[in-house]
Amino acid sequence: MNTKSLLIKLSKYYPRKIAKKYGDFHGLMVGKLKDETNKILLCLDLDYTIYDEVKKFNPDLIITHHPFIFGNKKEVLENDPIKKELYDKLIKDNIPVYSIHTAFDEGKYGMNETLCEKLELINIKPLENDPMARGGDLKDVMTFDEFNQYLLNKLDVDFSLSFNYGAKVIKNCAIVGGGGWHSFKIAKEENYDVFISGDMPHHAQRDVLLEKYNYINIPHEVENIFMEQMKKILLSFDNSLDIMCIKHEKCPKVVLKK
Repeated sequence: MNTKSLLIKLSKYYPRKIAKKYGDFHGLMVGKLKDETNKILLCLDLDYTIYDEVKKFNPDLIITHHPFIFGNKKEVLENDPIKKELYDKLIKDNIPVYSIHTAFDEGKYGMNETLCEKLELINIKPLENDPMARGGDLKDVMTFDEFNQYLLNKLDVDFSLSFNYGAKVIKNCAIVGGGGWHSFKIAKEENYDVFISGDMPHHAQRDVLLEKYNYINIPHEVENIFMEQMKKILLSFDNSLDIMCIKHEKCPKVVLKK
Protein backbone atom coordinates (compact mmCIF):
# COMPACT_ATOMS: atom_id res chain seq x y z
CA MET A 1 0.00 0.00 0.00
CA ASN A 2 1.21 3.48 -0.71
CA THR A 3 2.59 4.81 2.59
CA LYS A 4 1.34 8.35 2.11
CA SER A 5 -2.18 7.07 1.42
CA LEU A 6 -2.05 4.84 4.49
CA LEU A 7 -1.07 7.70 6.79
CA ILE A 8 -3.68 10.03 5.31
CA LYS A 9 -6.34 7.42 6.04
CA LEU A 10 -5.04 7.01 9.61
CA SER A 11 -5.08 10.77 10.11
CA LYS A 12 -8.81 10.86 9.47
CA TYR A 13 -9.31 8.69 12.54
CA TYR A 14 -6.44 10.07 14.62
CA PRO A 15 -5.59 13.62 13.49
CA ARG A 16 -2.40 15.20 14.73
CA LYS A 17 -4.33 18.30 15.86
CA ILE A 18 -5.98 16.39 18.75
CA ALA A 19 -2.69 15.07 20.16
CA LYS A 20 -1.94 16.66 23.52
CA LYS A 21 0.77 19.30 23.64
CA TYR A 22 2.86 18.16 26.64
CA GLY A 23 5.75 16.70 24.67
CA ASP A 24 3.54 14.03 23.12
CA PHE A 25 5.09 13.97 19.66
CA HIS A 26 2.89 12.41 17.00
CA GLY A 27 4.18 10.97 13.76
CA LEU A 28 7.55 9.89 12.42
CA MET A 29 10.04 9.22 15.23
CA VAL A 30 12.87 7.49 13.36
CA GLY A 31 14.09 7.18 9.78
CA LYS A 32 12.46 7.93 6.46
CA LEU A 33 9.12 6.59 5.30
CA LYS A 34 9.22 4.16 2.38
CA ASP A 35 7.13 4.71 -0.72
CA GLU A 36 5.26 1.45 -0.15
CA THR A 37 4.30 -0.24 3.10
CA ASN A 38 3.33 -3.92 3.05
CA LYS A 39 4.67 -5.18 6.39
CA ILE A 40 3.76 -3.37 9.61
CA LEU A 41 4.81 -4.16 13.16
CA LEU A 42 2.63 -2.92 16.03
CA CYS A 43 3.66 -2.58 19.68
CA LEU A 44 2.83 -0.50 22.70
CA ASP A 45 6.47 0.52 23.28
CA LEU A 46 9.52 -0.18 21.15
CA ASP A 47 12.68 -1.12 23.02
CA TYR A 48 15.60 -3.54 22.93
CA THR A 49 13.62 -6.39 24.52
CA ILE A 50 11.89 -7.06 21.20
CA TYR A 51 14.47 -5.93 18.66
CA ASP A 52 15.46 -9.46 17.59
CA GLU A 53 11.81 -10.09 16.65
CA VAL A 54 11.64 -6.74 14.89
CA LYS A 55 14.77 -7.46 12.84
CA LYS A 56 13.57 -10.93 11.91
CA PHE A 57 10.19 -9.61 10.69
CA ASN A 58 11.91 -6.67 8.94
CA PRO A 59 8.84 -4.42 8.67
CA ASP A 60 8.42 -1.54 6.27
CA LEU A 61 6.99 0.45 9.17
CA ILE A 62 6.67 0.17 12.95
CA ILE A 63 3.68 1.86 14.56
CA THR A 64 3.84 2.31 18.33
CA HIS A 65 1.29 3.71 20.73
CA HIS A 66 3.68 5.39 23.17
CA PRO A 67 6.12 7.76 21.44
CA PHE A 68 9.49 6.20 20.77
CA ILE A 69 10.94 9.61 21.59
CA PHE A 70 9.05 11.52 24.28
CA GLY A 71 10.33 15.06 24.61
CA ASN A 72 12.97 17.00 22.75
CA LYS A 73 14.61 14.60 20.30
CA LYS A 74 18.10 16.09 20.56
CA GLU A 75 18.02 16.05 24.38
CA VAL A 76 16.61 12.51 24.57
CA LEU A 77 19.28 11.09 22.28
CA GLU A 78 22.05 12.97 24.11
CA ASN A 79 20.94 11.84 27.57
CA ASP A 80 19.70 8.30 26.92
CA PRO A 81 22.51 6.17 25.44
CA ILE A 82 20.32 3.05 25.28
CA LYS A 83 17.69 4.89 23.27
CA LYS A 84 20.40 6.42 21.06
CA GLU A 85 21.90 3.01 20.31
CA LEU A 86 18.51 1.60 19.29
CA TYR A 87 17.76 4.73 17.26
CA ASP A 88 21.00 4.25 15.34
CA LYS A 89 20.23 0.57 14.71
CA LEU A 90 16.82 1.44 13.30
CA ILE A 91 18.41 4.00 10.99
CA LYS A 92 21.04 1.48 9.86
CA ASP A 93 18.42 -1.23 9.29
CA ASN A 94 16.15 1.22 7.43
CA ILE A 95 13.13 0.62 9.70
CA PRO A 96 11.03 3.77 10.24
CA VAL A 97 9.04 4.23 13.44
CA TYR A 98 5.75 6.13 13.61
CA SER A 99 3.92 6.83 16.89
CA ILE A 100 0.27 7.68 17.55
CA HIS A 101 -0.39 8.30 21.23
CA THR A 102 -3.05 10.66 22.59
CA ALA A 103 -4.63 11.16 19.16
CA PHE A 104 -5.37 7.43 19.23
CA ASP A 105 -6.64 7.69 22.81
CA GLU A 106 -9.13 10.41 21.88
CA GLY A 107 -9.90 9.58 18.26
CA LYS A 108 -12.77 7.74 16.68
CA TYR A 109 -12.43 3.96 17.13
CA GLY A 110 -9.44 4.66 19.37
CA MET A 111 -8.30 3.55 22.81
CA ASN A 112 -11.12 4.70 25.06
CA GLU A 113 -13.91 3.95 22.63
CA THR A 114 -12.52 0.43 22.20
CA LEU A 115 -12.29 -0.10 25.97
CA CYS A 116 -15.97 0.89 26.29
CA GLU A 117 -16.86 -1.59 23.56
CA LYS A 118 -14.93 -4.31 25.41
CA LEU A 119 -17.08 -3.53 28.45
CA GLU A 120 -20.15 -3.86 26.20
CA LEU A 121 -21.41 -0.45 27.24
CA ILE A 122 -24.30 1.21 25.43
CA ASN A 123 -24.83 4.89 24.62
CA ILE A 124 -21.05 5.41 24.42
CA LYS A 125 -19.99 9.04 24.08
CA PRO A 126 -17.11 11.39 24.91
CA LEU A 127 -17.34 13.25 28.21
CA GLU A 128 -18.52 16.80 27.60
CA ASN A 129 -15.55 18.36 29.38
CA ASP A 130 -12.94 15.76 28.45
CA PRO A 131 -13.25 14.52 24.85
CA MET A 132 -10.50 11.95 25.40
CA ALA A 133 -12.57 10.10 28.02
CA ARG A 134 -15.53 7.94 27.08
CA GLY A 135 -18.55 6.97 29.09
CA GLY A 136 -21.53 4.72 28.68
CA ASP A 137 -24.30 2.75 30.36
CA LEU A 138 -24.09 -0.83 31.56
CA LYS A 139 -26.52 -3.30 30.03
CA ASP A 140 -27.21 -4.65 33.53
CA VAL A 141 -27.00 -2.83 36.84
CA MET A 142 -24.34 -4.29 39.17
CA THR A 143 -22.98 -3.81 42.64
CA PHE A 144 -19.57 -2.14 42.80
CA ASP A 145 -17.83 -5.46 43.56
CA GLU A 146 -19.67 -7.25 40.75
CA PHE A 147 -18.68 -4.53 38.32
CA ASN A 148 -15.05 -4.69 39.44
CA GLN A 149 -14.86 -8.39 38.59
CA TYR A 150 -16.74 -7.83 35.33
CA LEU A 151 -14.22 -5.13 34.40
CA LEU A 152 -11.19 -7.32 35.08
CA ASN A 153 -12.59 -10.15 32.97
CA LYS A 154 -13.73 -8.02 30.05
CA LEU A 155 -10.48 -6.03 29.84
CA ASP A 156 -8.28 -9.06 30.60
CA VAL A 157 -6.24 -7.51 33.39
CA ASP A 158 -5.15 -9.33 36.52
CA PHE A 159 -5.94 -6.83 39.26
CA SER A 160 -7.31 -3.45 40.19
CA LEU A 161 -7.01 -1.05 43.11
CA SER A 162 -10.56 -0.09 44.00
CA PHE A 163 -12.00 2.84 45.92
CA ASN A 164 -15.70 2.48 46.68
CA TYR A 165 -16.61 5.73 48.41
CA GLY A 166 -19.61 6.59 46.25
CA ALA A 167 -22.56 4.76 44.74
CA LYS A 168 -22.96 1.12 45.75
CA VAL A 169 -24.93 0.31 42.61
CA ILE A 170 -23.26 0.90 39.24
CA LYS A 171 -25.41 1.87 36.27
CA ASN A 172 -22.80 3.63 34.13
CA CYS A 173 -19.07 4.32 34.02
CA ALA A 174 -16.41 6.49 32.37
CA ILE A 175 -12.91 5.40 31.37
CA VAL A 176 -9.51 6.62 30.19
CA GLY A 177 -6.87 4.01 29.40
CA GLY A 178 -3.39 4.61 30.80
CA GLY A 179 -2.81 7.50 33.20
CA GLY A 180 -6.01 9.53 33.01
CA TRP A 181 -6.75 9.64 36.74
CA HIS A 182 -7.04 13.47 36.73
CA SER A 183 -10.40 13.30 34.90
CA PHE A 184 -12.29 11.59 37.71
CA LYS A 185 -13.84 14.86 38.93
CA ILE A 186 -15.20 15.51 35.44
CA ALA A 187 -16.72 12.03 35.38
CA LYS A 188 -18.36 12.68 38.74
CA GLU A 189 -19.72 16.05 37.61
CA GLU A 190 -21.21 14.35 34.55
CA ASN A 191 -22.99 11.81 36.76
CA TYR A 192 -21.02 8.65 36.07
CA ASP A 193 -21.14 6.18 38.96
CA VAL A 194 -17.47 5.18 38.68
CA PHE A 195 -14.34 6.33 36.87
CA ILE A 196 -11.72 3.89 35.57
CA SER A 197 -8.11 4.71 34.74
CA GLY A 198 -4.54 4.06 35.90
CA ASP A 199 -1.38 5.53 37.44
CA MET A 200 -3.33 7.08 40.32
CA PRO A 201 -1.09 9.03 42.76
CA HIS A 202 -1.59 9.11 46.51
CA HIS A 203 -3.08 12.60 46.64
CA ALA A 204 -5.74 11.61 44.09
CA GLN A 205 -6.73 8.68 46.31
CA ARG A 206 -7.38 11.15 49.10
CA ASP A 207 -9.37 13.39 46.75
CA VAL A 208 -11.59 10.47 45.72
CA LEU A 209 -12.33 9.84 49.38
CA LEU A 210 -13.13 13.48 50.04
CA GLU A 211 -15.30 13.65 46.92
CA LYS A 212 -17.17 10.50 48.08
CA TYR A 213 -16.73 8.95 44.67
CA ASN A 214 -15.81 5.61 43.08
CA TYR A 215 -12.54 4.96 41.27
CA ILE A 216 -11.05 1.74 39.88
CA ASN A 217 -7.32 1.94 39.21
CA ILE A 218 -6.29 -0.54 36.51
CA PRO A 219 -2.81 -1.34 35.14
CA HIS A 220 -1.45 0.86 32.35
CA GLU A 221 -0.90 -2.35 30.36
CA VAL A 222 -4.63 -2.42 29.53
CA GLU A 223 -3.47 -0.25 26.62
CA ASN A 224 -2.18 -3.40 24.91
CA ILE A 225 -5.57 -3.26 23.23
CA PHE A 226 -3.91 -0.72 20.89
CA MET A 227 -2.48 -3.53 18.75
CA GLU A 228 -5.78 -5.33 18.30
CA GLN A 229 -7.65 -2.18 17.32
CA MET A 230 -4.93 -0.68 15.13
CA LYS A 231 -4.59 -3.96 13.22
CA LYS A 232 -8.33 -3.96 12.56
CA ILE A 233 -8.21 -0.38 11.28
CA LEU A 234 -5.19 -0.99 9.04
CA LEU A 235 -6.70 -4.12 7.49
CA SER A 236 -9.83 -2.14 6.70
CA PHE A 237 -7.61 0.01 4.48
CA ASP A 238 -5.91 -2.94 2.79
CA ASN A 239 -6.55 -6.53 3.84
CA SER A 240 -3.36 -7.72 2.13
CA LEU A 241 -1.13 -5.95 4.67
CA ASP A 242 1.14 -8.28 6.64
CA ILE A 243 0.79 -7.13 10.26
CA MET A 244 2.68 -8.46 13.27
CA CYS A 245 1.69 -7.53 16.83
CA ILE A 246 4.15 -7.88 19.70
CA LYS A 247 2.49 -7.88 23.10
CA HIS A 248 5.50 -7.91 25.38
CA GLU A 249 4.37 -5.76 28.30
CA LYS A 250 2.95 -7.63 31.25
CA CYS A 251 1.14 -6.43 34.36
CA PRO A 252 3.36 -6.41 37.46
CA LYS A 253 3.08 -9.33 39.83
CA VAL A 254 0.97 -8.56 42.87
CA VAL A 255 2.47 -9.95 46.10
CA LEU A 256 0.16 -10.16 49.10
CA LYS A 257 1.49 -10.35 52.64
CA LYS A 258 1.19 -13.86 54.10
